[in-house]
Amino acid sequence: MAATDTDKRIAAVYVEVAVEGVDRPFDYEIPEKLRPVIQVGSRVRVPFGPRKLLGYVVGFPASASTPRLKSILDVMDIKPALTPELVRLAEWVATTYLCPVVTALQAMLPAVLKGKYRRVFRLADPEAGPLLPQEERNLLEQLKQKREWSQEALLNLPGVTLPLLRQWVEEGVLIAEERVGDRSTRKTRIWISPAVSREELVKGLESVPARAERQRELLQHFIQHPQEQVQPELLAQFGVGRSSLDRLVEKGWLKREEREEYRDPFGGRSFTQTQPLALTAEQQQAFAAITEPLEKYRWQPVLLHGVTGSGKTEVYLQAIERALANGREAIVLVPEISLTPQMVRRFKGRFGERVAVLHSGLSDGERYDEWRKIRQGEAQVAVGARSAIFAPFSNLGLIIIDEEHESSYKQDEQPRYHARDVAMRRAEEHGAVLVMGSATPSVESYFKARTGAFAWVTMTQRVQGQPLPPVDVVDMREELKEGNRSIFSRTLRQELEGCLQREEQAVLLLNRRGFSTFVLCRDCGEAVQCPHCDISLTFHRTNQTLRCHYCGYAEPMPQTCPSCNSAHIRYFGVGTQRVEEELARLMPGLRVIRMDVDTTGRKGAHERLLTAFGEGKADVLLGTQMIAKGLDFPRVSLVGVIAADTMLHVPDYRAGERTFQLLTQVSGRAGRHEIAGRVVVQTYTPEHESIRLAASHEVEEFYRQECRMRKIHRYPPFSHVVTCLFSHPDRTRATQAGVRAAQALRPLLPQGTELLGPVPAPIPRIQDRYRIQIMIKTETHMNESTRWLEALRQLREQKGDPDLRIIIDRDGLVPTAESIEQPN
Repeated sequence: MAATDTDKRIAAVYVEVAVEGVDRPFDYEIPEKLRPVIQVGSRVRVPFGPRKLLGYVVGFPASASTPRLKSILDVMDIKPALTPELVRLAEWVATTYLCPVVTALQAMLPAVLKGKYRRVFRLADPEAGPLLPQEERNLLEQLKQKREWSQEALLNLPGVTLPLLRQWVEEGVLIAEERVGDRSTRKTRIWISPAVSREELVKGLESVPARAERQRELLQHFIQHPQEQVQPELLAQFGVGRSSLDRLVEKGWLKREEREEYRDPFGGRSFTQTQPLALTAEQQQAFAAITEPLEKYRWQPVLLHGVTGSGKTEVYLQAIERALANGREAIVLVPEISLTPQMVRRFKGRFGERVAVLHSGLSDGERYDEWRKIRQGEAQVAVGARSAIFAPFSNLGLIIIDEEHESSYKQDEQPRYHARDVAMRRAEEHGAVLVMGSATPSVESYFKARTGAFAWVTMTQRVQGQPLPPVDVVDMREELKEGNRSIFSRTLRQELEGCLQREEQAVLLLNRRGFSTFVLCRDCGEAVQCPHCDISLTFHRTNQTLRCHYCGYAEPMPQTCPSCNSAHIRYFGVGTQRVEEELARLMPGLRVIRMDVDTTGRKGAHERLLTAFGEGKADVLLGTQMIAKGLDFPRVSLVGVIAADTMLHVPDYRAGERTFQLLTQVSGRAGRHEIAGRVVVQTYTPEHESIRLAASHEVEEFYRQECRMRKIHRYPPFSHVVTCLFSHPDRTRATQAGVRAAQALRPLLPQGTELLGPVPAPIPRIQDRYRIQIMIKTETHMNESTRWLEALRQLREQKGDPDLRIIIDRDGLVPTAESIEQPN
């Protein structure tokens, strides 16, 4: 039962100190004046030792944990930043992913709310208040004396209380604004309009001296247009200066009104309104599988396993429409920024202003405004990348994870959550439907669908009726034997030339950026390595530099070998820049758009490049993984994969799965509409099962073989995997830490649990820190393994060495370069 305002005397508060030792709620007394305002999810300012820190209210204990309690100093928000459900979710995230609760709470809020800021208030309408009690009308008269007031100044006025401020904000009498540093977290504009009736404006005009021409012109304008509201900058265009305007405002004939405007990341763009399309039989089956539990408010996970081009997005749109019709809300997750522009167009075109967009490509202010539209109930659909799963909805009916297999749904820093698992938890709490869509589901999701844990819906036909494109697998070893030393096989070059002649478009995938993979000395055989990481540097042709894609180190391209001073130093391998240059050499006049981390770093770059390609301003879209999935261009008839082997040799049990998924997804970009498609895959290992089965579209066989391998080697979904990484500037101390941890954990592990290591991590050194890891495989449910999980949690506190860092990650290996290649 919720506590009443009079009951709320004590608040349990998590303080913003992300240390395991203080990862618990502390009790604080709630001053009487704050009791009506403080709620679960409120952010508060509290004394903590000698400091004053931010904290989060998570409950109201009936009795205090200690006889003498400190008091809460202030409440940071008029409306709590977090819903009670998100507070509960944060506690679950902390327990599940072994991180402090406050770290999980912080992950749910926009960046601007994590900085220092102050709150100011201003009148929403200077004429407001005729229906208010006389005492409140008198207070409003005092507020008119200044344009804005700080919260402290307002509370010093007789009769002003926090509950009254909250009431006025909720009723629209006052506008509350948070300002971070010198930046406003909200955007406002000034509007000018008549403050009196038309008749009074006419009387006012008669009293204005003839020499005050600008004042007279301005009054005459509003006499002719008494309902009009204009901005001061527009008046300036007609020669009306600020002094003329100020005089008319001072006399009470005109009024200035400061109005809040949302920063719209899609401002100036119009979205064509779309209507629901007729569903195919398979789409209708999928729609029914989603809406049946939706209508009954029944929690249900659904795996929507549909081939590329089968119309999954239209099913999403119509299912969301049904959820909104029932007064519920929806979250749509997409794996990368590159998918967001096309998705946004589809969802804005269907639902308009009811859609909020949340992803890291927005500015802090834009992201804050989109988040606030959700929190205030002005948007009912959130579309975004991984962190959009924390959108502050209070009545979720539907959560959709598009391309659910994508590794970018896994967070690589604390809290190391997987968006799919968090979505599962939220959907269960709300009685919502969770839809996981993919042409290549993760092995874990596929296994759960086949064993009945998820509802399983398949879509095997493309909407346009086109068959899946034929795939040619080219053995590059044979190309070498026959004297072709080019990046391109003869088959791919021939297909590219044909594509160009037919005025069609092609997509070329290379899972690597830069000009070349590495720089090697042909005399001593040494590759140029990063001085801070055990990894080769990548050559970037644009500025003739070698760069480390782990720590960011860069140096000029050397003229001689750093090891033996030989002049026979050359770059080897293939990068996107080199492919672009080779295309220009082989096919002069070919228009190429290159998309990788280097070309898409600026805000809006993804959308600009994809829009240009969609408008036919390029013949070839060349890129890394970001172009492999979700994109839909009618004129793309050819897909080429330059090097299909790239991920096969990564030390990760998911390497084969990810290769299969990538090849299947990128193949699906071809022939989606009227033009037939074709795929050319270049590889040095054509016999590998992942490549062979992706080329022949044998999805079922791939999953059977992969599950067999996972079961033999005890990998998910047949076990849980926990990886612990120990890093230290001293190799010996890193190793010792790993050995001590393994010795401490072994006696606590359940029977049948396997502990591997300590061993050097796949990349033994990054940023001058040596890395040692241990891996734990267990078939015991993680929530039942409390003793050893608690021991893992305490490792960070017992390390006794400030230079030692410990990363603990559940059901995921320690991050590799892949996470750098896939921004989110």
